[in-house]
Amino acid sequence: MTLCPNRKAKAMPLDISFQPMRVLIDGHDGEGRLDLVDHQLVAVIVRVDGQSHEPEHRGRWHLEAGFGKCDTRNAPLFTTPDEAGAWVKCTLMGEAQ
Repeated sequence: MTLCPNRKAKAMPLDISFQPMRVLIDGHDGEGRLDLVDHQLVAVIVRVDGQSHEPEHRGRWHLEAGFGKCDTRNAPLFTTPDEAGAWVKCTLMGEAQ
């Protein structure tokens, strides 16, 4: 899945990192990540693993909360945290599709 076009940008690269965190969702805790850009929280992603989710979605990552430009209800499901990080980068740089 391509989340943003490959464009040569002259802006400084963003430092994207993840911090593992258990997140309480629907009465049970799940595997989560705090997505940080330049040491600022921009998103919380959670691994979809509950029995109430569609089988084809289990194991993917969902944007549970976004902040600033990442505050959206239209984010896709991500296969990995790194894919979510690519989406965050594109969103912050105004290139999300």
